[in-house]
Amino acid sequence: MIVTVTFNPAVDHTIQVDAMPDSGTVVRTDEAQFDAGGKGINVSQYLTGLGADTVATGLVGDFLGEYIRSELEDEGIPADLVEIDGKTRLNTTILSDDDEFKINHDGPSVDSAVVSDTIDAIGRYDPEMVLVAGSLPPGLDTDAIDRIANAGEWNAVVDVGGATLQALDTEYALCKPNREELAVATDRSVETVKSCLSAADVLREQGFERVVASLGADGALLASSDALVHAAALDVEVADTVGAGDAMLAGVLSELVVGGDDRAALCRGVAVASRIVANTGTTVPSFAELDDSVGRVELTDYAALRE
Repeated sequence: MIVTVTFNPAVDHTIQVDAMPDSGTVVRTDEAQFDAGGKGINVSQYLTGLGADTVATGLVGDFLGEYIRSELEDEGIPADLVEIDGKTRLNTTILSDDDEFKINHDGPSVDSAVVSDTIDAIGRYDPEMVLVAGSLPPGLDTDAIDRIANAGEWNAVVDVGGATLQALDTEYALCKPNREELAVATDRSVETVKSCLSAADVLREQGFERVVASLGADGALLASSDALVHAAALDVEVADTVGAGDAMLAGVLSELVVGGDDRAALCRGVAVASRIVANTGTTVPSFAELDDSVGRVELTDYAALRE
């Protein structure tokens, strides 16, 4: 069982336009999509699509929070959400043939008491893994994440910003930065794959058993005590990068929770992400014949960098 925690969920609003408008002009579209989102919720959606046992929890409020509740129920995503007085945020992605723009709200102000409510929700499921993912709403700091990690016998996983990774103050089974977050978390160069691998090893020594980093077109990497490995991205036509990192993490966790090794987990993560980037929005695609995609992921071992 993997429980995901999204302290700052959102309704993801994706719009497709022919071209971005000039200042003072209006562009119309009949292509718009609304998805229940936020990193942890996205991961639970993908885990459900992969057949993994998961429950999504997090903080929701007002009509947008109710939309998330109803969407998760309609999609068959198990959820145990904590109600708050504030309004769940709305995040907008605007796509054209040449550009992609994102506008994200900060989220509602909350009281630290919601952390205890969230821990109570997690405890009802006795999970092997607990993922805390995404930004923190106003009113919470990194102590909220550390409290989740220390509240039970579960393996704690985080997918948060680089500055937040630096500020965490306990041990974690895994973290999943992207390239920019890896640079911020370590104050290291990440211009090449090798420099990313070195930075991941530095981050691992700061209290993370595993570091899984998504590198966009350069694929992904995993650093642990047993592995320092890079996976090349699969060759697919990219329609939208929304949710790609969340999908990769879902693939990795779905393999690790059943006892798979680090290399197998990285390959599955890259294969799952390749399905997501071929679609717009965060709607879960079919994962039929996923093993074929897993088998096409090319791994390169960089253990020699540690010598």
